[in-house]
Amino acid sequence: MAFWKSLLKDIDFYLVTDSGLSRKGTLSDVKCAVAAGCKIVQYREKDKTTKEMIEEAILIRKICGENAIFLVNDRIDVALAAGADGVHIGQDDMPIDSARRILGENKIIGLTVHDTDEAIEAERKGADYVGFSPVFDTTTKKDAGMGVGPERIQAVRKTINIPIVAIGGINKDNCISVIEKGVDSLVAISAIVCSDDVRRETEYFIETIRKTKQKYIQQS
Repeated sequence: MAFWKSLLKDIDFYLVTDSGLSRKGTLSDVKCAVAAGCKIVQYREKDKTTKEMIEEAILIRKICGENAIFLVNDRIDVALAAGADGVHIGQDDMPIDSARRILGENKIIGLTVHDTDEAIEAERKGADYVGFSPVFDTTTKKDAGMGVGPERIQAVRKTINIPIVAIGGINKDNCISVIEKGVDSLVAISAIVCSDDVRRETEYFIETIRKTKQKYIQQS
């Protein structure tokens, strides 16, 4: 898994599942996204039992195989039971140092941050990447708060060296403005899982992210 950690900066589109919004189901979304080239999948599920989550997570682990990093949102127990590559946790979840003791050094731990102070602290405590949220207003996570705008990303980028994943209200119309601020990857939940063609939409975001990042690098 140290190999996957080394590739985090090269990941473009980051899929977060949402069974409540999905038109064709979580497993279908993951299959299509991975087939399109998505290299990181986060299983986020709030409405199923622990048993149901473990069973579904095991199936997602198989779909990801050696082609994509598989993370579980919040639930370290589910991540361990399913053999996930790591977890993504929030500011109010288990502290990073406790999660690290349970998961070990080779697992990936991502942490949601909302400003530069939290980002600096996340890196100091050993997070492998941060999820900066919310960039724009979003309805997919009720407690996300108001969007702070893509400009804040630049301040975070200047203060930490670990990868930044942007999330919150990102879609086709505003994704370029987010990528241009220096993120390594982004999440667009509704734009993907509410689509009739998850593979096509994932391919669009991957291509757009890569082209914009290349342009950003050339201008830097």
